[in-house]
Amino acid sequence: MVRETRGNRLFFDGCDLTEIAEKYGTPLYVMSYNDMMDHINELKKDFIDAYPDTKNRVAYASKAFACTAMYKILDKAGMSIDVVSGGELYTARKAGFPAERIEFNGNNKQPSEIDSAVEYGVGRIILDGIQELPLIESACKKYNKKMNIMIRITPGVAASTHDYIVTGKKDSKFGIPLDEEILMPIVKEILDSKWLNFCGLHMHIGSQLFTNDAYLKALDVLMDWAGKIKEKFDADVSEVNFGGGFGVRYTDEVRKPYKYFLDPMMELLKKRAEEIGIACPDAVIEPGRSIVAEAGVTLYKVGQIKSIPGVRKYVSVDGGMGDNIRVALYQAKYDACIANKADETCDDKVTVCGKYCESGDILLTDYMLPRSVKAGDILAMYSTGAYGFTMASNYNMNPVPGVVLVRDGKSAWMIKPQTYEELTQNMVIPDII
Repeated sequence: MVRETRGNRLFFDGCDLTEIAEKYGTPLYVMSYNDMMDHINELKKDFIDAYPDTKNRVAYASKAFACTAMYKILDKAGMSIDVVSGGELYTARKAGFPAERIEFNGNNKQPSEIDSAVEYGVGRIILDGIQELPLIESACKKYNKKMNIMIRITPGVAASTHDYIVTGKKDSKFGIPLDEEILMPIVKEILDSKWLNFCGLHMHIGSQLFTNDAYLKALDVLMDWAGKIKEKFDADVSEVNFGGGFGVRYTDEVRKPYKYFLDPMMELLKKRAEEIGIACPDAVIEPGRSIVAEAGVTLYKVGQIKSIPGVRKYVSVDGGMGDNIRVALYQAKYDACIANKADETCDDKVTVCGKYCESGDILLTDYMLPRSVKAGDILAMYSTGAYGFTMASNYNMNPVPGVVLVRDGKSAWMIKPQTYEELTQNMVIPDII
């Protein structure tokens, strides 16, 4: 077990989280190396090794959690990565991540970002709009490089999840709509270009999904268009990107194994490719949350406790919406415990709030914790490895917390916490004041 209790203390990947909080300070993100590797190894076994006739790839979605150490872990594991900004690309380059295993995504790539991607020689650029084509070709000419291109489509399938994380329906800022007069000229332009190599089609239908039906419907639509491309241009779709979005456990969700999603998709992919008359395309997936979410715990120190008779008991902590915006943004729910009282009975209903000047700065609402909770205790919130650090802000001029990696009882910084000096280092007082 990566997470366990020993003598009333919560341990994570062999480390006492109360001691971790004392050593590194709070608020603090903690990432388990072994939990991440368990998911990476499951993907390698059930998606890469299970299909030796194809060159399947796992491209980790950097937006979930990105830093040089994370990229080094993925590099050593032989994974690819999906980046969506110049900053993620720069970080990957700084970590020495191989260019050929980088896929550059995003709905509004800036000219400077495209230039950097081509200059570095990333393995794939995933086209999200026709306006990107001249920018890519211009950069290709500049660096005398030919780039592999995949086209992100919107398959018109609405997944069952929060509206803010649905991305595959037709009314979406992502992807190219499946209208023949829009898609086919783009395919032709890529095929006719001396600088571009058409690889295939990409889709991503949403996040935090627990059933495979939407994936299969979307893949069926995608392969219909692979058939139309074959018929019109005699061009094969040699790669298909299924996207990511596999659901994880935050509270009482039942997480499905990767095979539940991937085996039916691979079966359908082979079947449809045979019907179209093309070799089975290589398949790519972009898991992010499912690799790192449950590998993360956020530690907070309890501060002021405020009881309002007949209304509510507030337990304040030294972080909040600045280090976890998902609760306010998505109404996300989490589980937690008091790390230094892990075995005590949870017999008191409380609301855990942060230190930010917003009434919406709530982390846990009407949540059961031990009645003995007091200032100085350490609250551990589970499954915060995805979209915690990467969505953190400096609201109220609070520094972004650091990230510690734990592995088999050892710990070390992945990202050091931001200091007040770093918080203000780019501020200037203009002469015109």
